[in-house]
Amino acid sequence: MISITCVYDKPSLDFHIKQEEFCAFLHEHLDRFTDDISAISKAIDYAFSHEEGKGGFVLLAYDDAELVGGLVMNHTGMDEFVPENLLVYIAVNSIHRGKGIGSMLMQSAFEHSEGSIALHVEYDNPATRLYERMGFKSKYREMRRDQGS
Repeated sequence: MISITCVYDKPSLDFHIKQEEFCAFLHEHLDRFTDDISAISKAIDYAFSHEEGKGGFVLLAYDDAELVGGLVMNHTGMDEFVPENLLVYIAVNSIHRGKGIGSMLMQSAFEHSEGSIALHVEYDNPATRLYERMGFKSKYREMRRDQGS
């Protein structure tokens, strides 16, 4: 049976899994859509920050004692023109995909969030179908200019 735990601080995360291990889990199971472990760790640090305009939470999905999924949500500290929350990372162990764990993580994220939620997804990411089923719509096309461009 799948259970989902919400954590709001580093000591609570470390009680369940060390941050480094959780970062490695996300890094591995985000597959080709992954970021560097340092970026994942920064998103978790941001979620646990008590600074004005920051915060968020982490969700851990377990099948008995095995971590099978995770999610990182960051609060943006804004509203009206930018959603209040940014779903930064969601990953399910590839062995456990197709069992509804991603949907369970998303539903739990909705329950723990106040306000709108945004996420960034690449056009060819198969998880797009899940996001659309969960009510996400593509409102804007994101454009970026990286330093040095």
